[in-house]
Amino acid sequence: MQNQLLMNEAARVGIILCAYLLGSIPFGYLLVRIFLKEDIRKTGSGNIGATNVIRTGKKGLGIATLLLDLGKGYVAVLLAGFVAANYGLNAQHAMVAAAVMATVGHIFPVWLKFKGGKGVATGLGVFLAMAPLATLCCLGIFIVVLFFSRYVSLSSIVSAAVFPIFTLLLEPAMRERLCVAGIFFVPLIIIVKHEANIRRLIAGTENRFGKSKSTGTAGA
Repeated sequence: MQNQLLMNEAARVGIILCAYLLGSIPFGYLLVRIFLKEDIRKTGSGNIGATNVIRTGKKGLGIATLLLDLGKGYVAVLLAGFVAANYGLNAQHAMVAAAVMATVGHIFPVWLKFKGGKGVATGLGVFLAMAPLATLCCLGIFIVVLFFSRYVSLSSIVSAAVFPIFTLLLEPAMRERLCVAGIFFVPLIIIVKHEANIRRLIAGTENRFGKSKSTGTAGA
């Protein structure tokens, strides 16, 4: 019994640590460093996310960053569920914890002195793993807002804000208290990381997608 309890605790710690480390892999930084020999943090907004990587002029690297950032969040959540199920833990709780930690890892990566991205693509990955139907609805809203506004930041903020609503409406399994806390926390931290974008949106100085600009940020 004692050994089982220790194994369960080790599994919980492992899930949290693994999710954070997966989330903290700075793919945007690594891809630009490897292929362009540049520091993405010195380009545009200085953000390591896909939108800023596109500003290097290499859309392929931007798309790769988007997919890899999304993938690490998705894998972190699914891996947590798999490990939890094999150790007799609550898989739903483990997946929510992994979702939070993977997003935190992307935003505060230990490898870059805790200065990372805004969590949009990684958030999309963890949302897709936790609540796929709600995530697809939010993705649709993202596309609509982006089409009419051309602001990636506004699209990200709006879709993050409505994610908890769609999840509670469409994903009954996510209505348990701890899950509700997770589905509100992840969008909240993503929105908070867009504080500067919100100020620029209000001031009318935010950069629109598709227009190059030396300053300003929009998105992931």
